[in-house]
Amino acid sequence: MPAEQFPNEYPIAIREIRSKSILSASQIYPYVINPYVGCQHACSYCYARYMKKFTGHKEPWGSFVDVKINAAELLQKEILKKKRDTVWISGVCDPYQPLEAKYKLTRNCLQILADNDWPVTVQTRSPLVLRDMDILKQAKNIAVGFSVTTADDDIRKLFEPHVPPIPERVNALAELHRSGLRTYAMIAPVLPGAESLMSMLDGVVDYILVDRMNYHYADSIYKKHRLEDRLTDGYFSWASQKIISDCQRFGVECTIVC
Repeated sequence: MPAEQFPNEYPIAIREIRSKSILSASQIYPYVINPYVGCQHACSYCYARYMKKFTGHKEPWGSFVDVKINAAELLQKEILKKKRDTVWISGVCDPYQPLEAKYKLTRNCLQILADNDWPVTVQTRSPLVLRDMDILKQAKNIAVGFSVTTADDDIRKLFEPHVPPIPERVNALAELHRSGLRTYAMIAPVLPGAESLMSMLDGVVDYILVDRMNYHYADSIYKKHRLEDRLTDGYFSWASQKIISDCQRFGVECTIVC
């Protein structure tokens, strides 16, 4: 598999594959589309690391991506056979990771869903989503959200160093919101500094989702930087209540997922 160098400065093994299906059932939404297997963002806490058990990849998480080059072709056929319902883009990869700039799989799938009036919920960490503003505004039932984990970008660098900075994500949310799109923030996982996020998100989101997720993979980072006091039920409960209180103050809908 060829290795390519990307701005996040670590090698990625990229393989183009032809998938057997693309519109899958999900426990979160009725359907999910994952245009890629693997994710260049390589977040330390990502629950999708478990995917390696099923894909056969031996490379470290974040250093491989399989590109489903027939994603749009499959989707065009599958939506004709299945009941129209909400599609989540994406569940176990970021649909706007750097490779999307080249392959445009997410863009092509979005166009098909918009053309056929399927409801869509987009979740990303990348401002690259702004490239597809034309399709997003065309869709009749769509929400676009960003995963944000902390208001402290120094903390972000510890846990997700290959992901766009928090201010860039908030600015992208603001642009989407100003365009009239329904926007949200997924605060997951709740990292140190998350309790201050509403001061940044006020006026740029329609609703907030908060999810503790699984910190297991990031334990070593907490210990290395002496953040163990933020890896407790007590901290999560306090931070969540602070976020809820701020949401009520700003008039923003907030849901604790876990």
